[in-house]
Amino acid sequence: MKHTKNLVLTNDLTIHLSDHFTLHEMVSSGTALRFGIDNTPTPEVVENLRFLCRAVLEPLRLRYGRIIITSGYRCREVNRLVGGSPYSQHLRGEAADIYIPSREKAKKYFEFIRDNTDFDQLIREPIAREEKDYPRWLHVSHAVHRPNRHETI
Repeated sequence: MKHTKNLVLTNDLTIHLSDHFTLHEMVSSGTALRFGIDNTPTPEVVENLRFLCRAVLEPLRLRYGRIIITSGYRCREVNRLVGGSPYSQHLRGEAADIYIPSREKAKKYFEFIRDNTDFDQLIREPIAREEKDYPRWLHVSHAVHRPNRHETI
């Protein structure tokens, strides 16, 4: 690894961003694989992912065990193909989507992140339309260059 201005320059996807999260876990993309897109992050994005993992994802994992990240960093092309916002925090490595296996986990994960971490946005997706529905994933972000808003949806 080569360090420049505190940024790590590496193609090693096995590096740990926190105790339990690797770079590979945060940049893996089925869409990128399917379309042959290079989803390699810049050194600045890697650092943003490190902040996200340490501030939000690692505390959640320590509390509830293994969690599944369905989307972390997205390059512009991957973001476009998945229908992401052109201003998505995924583009900067400041957001992740967490798979939700049950209604109970949705509630526990949401409340834990809301009450115990310094997050920017916490969004249940898709928004439940009926009582029997529950979110299939949580979108969580952590802003690096401005104060976090602690916005929940």
